[in-house]
Amino acid sequence: MIKSEKVFLLCYVAHRVILLSVRRGDAGRRAAALHDSARSRQPGRREAESTGTAADEVSVDFDQTREAYKSKGSLELLRSLVVFKLCSYDFLIMDLGKTLLGQRAFNQFMKMTFYGQFVAGEDHKAIRPLIQKNQAFGVGSVLDYSVEEDITQEEAEQKEMDSCASAAEKERIGKEKKYKVHKQFGDRRGGVTGARTYFYADEAKCDQHMETFIKCIKASGGSSMDGFSAIKMTALGRPQFLLQFSEVLVKWRRFFTFLASQQGKDGMTALEQKLELNQLQEFLNKLGAKGDFYGWFSGRKEESSGTIDMIDWNSLIDDRTKISDLLVVPNVELGELEPLLAKFTVEEEKQMKRMLQRMDILAKHAIDNGVRLMVDAEQTYFQPAISRLTLEMQRIYNKEKPVIFNTYQCYLKEAFDNVSMDVELSRREGWHFAAKLVRGAYMYQERERAEEIGYEDPINPDYESTNKMYHRCLDYVLDEIALRRNANVMVASHNEDTVKHTLSRMYELGLFPRENKVYFGQLLGMCDQISFPLGQAGFPVYKYVPYGPVNEVMPYLSRRAQENRGFMKGAQKERELLWKELKRRLVSGELLYRPVY
Repeated sequence: MIKSEKVFLLCYVAHRVILLSVRRGDAGRRAAALHDSARSRQPGRREAESTGTAADEVSVDFDQTREAYKSKGSLELLRSLVVFKLCSYDFLIMDLGKTLLGQRAFNQFMKMTFYGQFVAGEDHKAIRPLIQKNQAFGVGSVLDYSVEEDITQEEAEQKEMDSCASAAEKERIGKEKKYKVHKQFGDRRGGVTGARTYFYADEAKCDQHMETFIKCIKASGGSSMDGFSAIKMTALGRPQFLLQFSEVLVKWRRFFTFLASQQGKDGMTALEQKLELNQLQEFLNKLGAKGDFYGWFSGRKEESSGTIDMIDWNSLIDDRTKISDLLVVPNVELGELEPLLAKFTVEEEKQMKRMLQRMDILAKHAIDNGVRLMVDAEQTYFQPAISRLTLEMQRIYNKEKPVIFNTYQCYLKEAFDNVSMDVELSRREGWHFAAKLVRGAYMYQERERAEEIGYEDPINPDYESTNKMYHRCLDYVLDEIALRRNANVMVASHNEDTVKHTLSRMYELGLFPRENKVYFGQLLGMCDQISFPLGQAGFPVYKYVPYGPVNEVMPYLSRRAQENRGFMKGAQKERELLWKELKRRLVSGELLYRPVY
């Protein structure tokens, strides 16, 4: 090949790899169809009908207020009504309360209202009575220490700028816009409702966060037999590593998609696309790549078939301690393969390894305390790395039972590909797939950042699209549970239709509540009319239980109130049910009712 042809081909590859979008919508439906055909063959429904009571045969009435609020005294119901009413206003009394009341009176007001509604208590001892009461009425707990550093927007922006750029990165060109730190979006709290936020200070602070998570794990183990504890990856290390690694993973996946398109396999799902190694070697040779591509897969079973798929491609990242050396792509100027990830400095390499060590320590503590660890999802420019590191923990700790749960944000366009790929990997390697499905907490921030900086919006176009994506991902995992009984899912949703859909599908597939494969989750202080009827009907259901001192959870409380502000404007049912139960107690002479457990 003459030099001009080679340069043209290299430029063409670079252009396509950068701009190629993953177009898998129609093909994704074909993957779901594979599960649909398996669903029609699975025997669970027939076995359920002959051996016991399947999910939908258990009557769950979400309008029966007596059962829904059996765990609440009348004063608690009244507090809920007051708080929800305050949340429905465009102004928030919390914003002015401290100034008007003074610190001491304000703290007391918070304990009687917002704090009492949405936070379980100040420490692991104070939260135990509420956890035990909920458990007595069939509802478990996901403990979440919700303390945040109270810093200004300017301080947050500066911390983000300092912690998200490495020495090597400053000299590197070609870094994508999405994975660069931008000061105007440095305060990651902006446009976020419920999720708590951590900013990197130093390694000692990360160790403090780890110790806090350990205390939370121990509190969960000491308060219940089957609890969860939530962690955030950005609390455990410098986010610059997550940014770099996320960019690597996305580019690596995009490069595979491009290579598949060169072999005439464009428009397929991630799992359907397979690369012919002979064609791949020939194509890379044309780009000027050096070495034998077969060597990358030496000793692997894929060699015998002569093909590799996306999961095989991603297996090159298995060695977590050598991430900097593993991934290579064609360099347009040099005409050879080069590392995709910029080298870390010695200190940055140590920071990366300490982050991984902290994760391993938390996983071991979770196992020792009989607690399951739930890794929260974060922004899309961090999430590929977070999901990959969580998956690595699952491969180690989920061999015997589900210990580590990954979180999938179904408002993302790529949510189904992410779920189906990870399910398939767990199937091949024989470990327990464990997921929490959420709609997502960063929509406004993600949309604004994508538009302002200039990259594709990662979010589904509207709420209905997100609902469809949520149900699609959920159905896929439910089918997997029915087929192999080796997957687990938490349906983390306040949407009553989604919960009813899950119950219907469980009945259709013959999935029993007592199998503890399908869990339900709602936030403390919200949607009790869903949580408690489910729990009393025997379904595994959990409240996300924040705790921490009043002053230190104020940032969390403020955003929870903002979230409810929009929620309560559009949803009147919960308030109507609360009023209905109060009136029922008044008429029946039960106004002084106190729960007995």
